Amino acid sequence: MRLKKYTDYALRVLIYVNSKEEGELTSIKEISETFGISQNHLSKIVYQLGQLELLHTIRGRNGGIALSKSPEDINIGHVVRMMEDDFVMMECFDRDTNTCVITPSCKLKHVLNDALIAFLRVLDQYTLNDLTANKDELWDLMDINS
Repeated sequence: MRLKKYTDYALRVLIYVNSKEEGELTSIKEISETFGISQNHLSKIVYQLGQLELLHTIRGRNGGIALSKSPEDINIGHVVRMMEDDFVMMECFDRDTNTCVITPSCKLKHVLNDALIAFLRVLDQYTLNDLTANKDELWDLMDINS
């Protein structure tokens, strides 16, 4: 299973925002510089995270980005499901484009589907708080507050 870069970056944004001191805002520019991701791409991600009510954006001179929920209430499995546009692992997962002749009898699609379900169940066991339990290490690596 491989997540799209979009989902990877969304998780990084959430981790970064939650790694800041409580009440401290951050900016797309700051996140962009930390991870080397284009501001334009991050803007789209931050917008979607805002639409999902995971981030709150404040416009203006003293504006920035903050979590709109407690990190304990942001489930990683939910975030991944919302950010991924599909979970088509193989051709046979998409009925509209599947041309594989063995699909009616193939057991592989069932095995992979079981694996996908297990993957998402594991992610469902974690929150953003779990991913940022080591804030001091994250601060050092991301050069936050220096």
